Amino acid sequence: MHLLIPAAGTGRRMGSHRNKLLLVVGSQPIIAWTLLAAEAASQISWIGIISQPYDWEDFKTILASLKLTKPVELIQGGSSRQESVYNGLQALSGSAEQVLIHDGARCLATPNLFNSCAEAIRHCPGLIAAVPVKDTIKVVDENGIIQSTPDRRQLWAAQTPQGFDVKLLKKCHAEGVRQGWEVTDDAALFEKCGYSVRIVEGEETNLKLTTPQDLAIAEFILKTRLDQH
Repeated sequence: MHLLIPAAGTGRRMGSHRNKLLLVVGSQPIIAWTLLAAEAASQISWIGIISQPYDWEDFKTILASLKLTKPVELIQGGSSRQESVYNGLQALSGSAEQVLIHDGARCLATPNLFNSCAEAIRHCPGLIAAVPVKDTIKVVDENGIIQSTPDRRQLWAAQTPQGFDVKLLKKCHAEGVRQGWEVTDDAALFEKCGYSVRIVEGEETNLKLTTPQDLAIAEFILKTRLDQH
């Protein structure tokens, strides 16, 4: 299974001026934890890191220290996540039938999650890892007045990995470019094109590291995992 990791983000909300995936959590940069989980996932055979060329030296240094056994390719990112994934899809080998896309900032995803998504995408056109929403969600207007309270049983919080049939996803991205759609994840492109996307149960600990508080939580989770081993 081919895995694309969009890793072109900056650490603005993290209070950092560099790529946030280079920030250290525990004993490793954020991106290293993502790569180690992908390396340990038996179903993943190839990894593409989509990032800006000015980060490549740093990524190469990290890759050299990790001594991964799987091939890793650095792919030039675009000006948005959507553009970056589009570039990543063009870099896949012709033999790639399905692809998993995983945000580099979700560095706590386990090898098990990668494997279960890789297994599931062989039997459906598209999927996302997601977890049931625990909080009651309110829909509000521009004045902060509550308009409705959706039934929580129908709400899921989207995570990554997201998995897709490569030909279909390329088609959806081409349509997105043609129509000028701007979406926050690939599943939204898929949905707009009328394809069905199923849910694979994600992991509560599969957090997206966005703020300094997230770093502290990730540090705690990683320490707990190491202590259990």
